[in-house]
Amino acid sequence: MSERGNRKRLVGTVVGNKMDKTATVLVERLTKHSTYKKYIRKRKKYMAHDPKNMCGVGDKVRIIESRPISKRKRWQVIEILEKADTEI
Repeated sequence: MSERGNRKRLVGTVVGNKMDKTATVLVERLTKHSTYKKYIRKRKKYMAHDPKNMCGVGDKVRIIESRPISKRKRWQVIEILEKADTEI
């Protein structure tokens, strides 16, 4: 079976998991300013589908582009790369 095109993959940190089967993932990127040539940190939040509610706040996850699942969800959590230390 062939793979459907090249889907984007991003790595980010979970900043919210209060919704059912959804995690809010914050992705940070470094981009170079076109005029001043200084690196700027850009941040963007994505709503990602998490079918088993496995993600916790602070986890580092990999997300992949997918078909629209709801109004704002166009990404899915593939794997949890690193669990957050939640011990207080």
